[in-house]
Amino acid sequence: MDDRLMTGSYMAEDSSVEQTLRPHTLKDYVGQQAVKSSLDIYIQAALSRHDALDHMLLYGPPGLGKTTLACIVAAEMGQNIRVTSGPAIERPGDLASILSNLNAGDVLFIDEIHRLSRQVEEVLYPAMEDYAIDIMIGKGPTARSIRVDLPKFTLVGATTRAGQLSAPLRDRFGMLFRLEMYTPEELRQIVERSAGILGVDADPEGLLEIARRSRGTPRIANRMLKRVRDYAEVKAGGHISRDIAREALALLDVDELGLDKVDRNILSCMMDKFAGGPVGLDTLAATTGEDAVTIEDVYEPYLMQLGFLMRTPRGRVCTPAAWNHMKKNMPASAEAQIRMEI
Repeated sequence: MDDRLMTGSYMAEDSSVEQTLRPHTLKDYVGQQAVKSSLDIYIQAALSRHDALDHMLLYGPPGLGKTTLACIVAAEMGQNIRVTSGPAIERPGDLASILSNLNAGDVLFIDEIHRLSRQVEEVLYPAMEDYAIDIMIGKGPTARSIRVDLPKFTLVGATTRAGQLSAPLRDRFGMLFRLEMYTPEELRQIVERSAGILGVDADPEGLLEIARRSRGTPRIANRMLKRVRDYAEVKAGGHISRDIAREALALLDVDELGLDKVDRNILSCMMDKFAGGPVGLDTLAATTGEDAVTIEDVYEPYLMQLGFLMRTPRGRVCTPAAWNHMKKNMPASAEAQIRMEI
């Protein structure tokens, strides 16, 4: 379990805070303008027809607001929402029970939908297309199938790995939206709204400093706001200025680009021990003491978004931008290696 402050993955401490900070209307939802504009039209059209909204798939990195958006869709449609996750639905009977208890127009939100088993997916296909499920009665030669009609509902699926979703399931969604990383200004608006709800006294410059280091992720921004608030209450009478925000984030080992100690350790290891690469994933994992899957799924994506890492057939390579950020002199061999890979 990744317990880093700078991860977009859900943590136990996020539960109560997210419930209070989560916006409830499209108007209050900051960012994702293209998604919001499309959803606004589709919701108005569905309401004018007195019909259920089409099934929707939300995908993108963790912490960008997929669950929040699903709750907003239900609220805008004036319907209830039932929240579950792919790993929680272990058997086809579990899904059949959830579906049969839905009311007309309800929203069913399935997080990490790519982790549904194939048997459960088979139950979901007719439910999405025909609003019906097939239930097997009995066993052996006497077994028979009974089709049970369902009310029209809206399935909202969310995943951080759209590529792992099976093609038959993906094709049954009428709307597919990718959530993008947030800009510092959008994150500043989110943090400003959160600070108001939490009663935090902060300067715009202090909030912007938090936003700039939040890796484009609202969940991280709200988590960092709480940590900076704690620091300000003890060291600055509860007021968050830019200098206080910088001091608090320095205490958390978060630099100006949002890199923490683990990120910098990976880069330092590649530079100091392997002259910037290429380094194989297993070699990097053994050298840093981190799990290979964790490096690939948790640490690498943001380093690659910043342009600090390149994946090549021979391994990972540090770019000139990474050497500059780490304030290390790039050896000639590393420059030659990058030219060769490009």
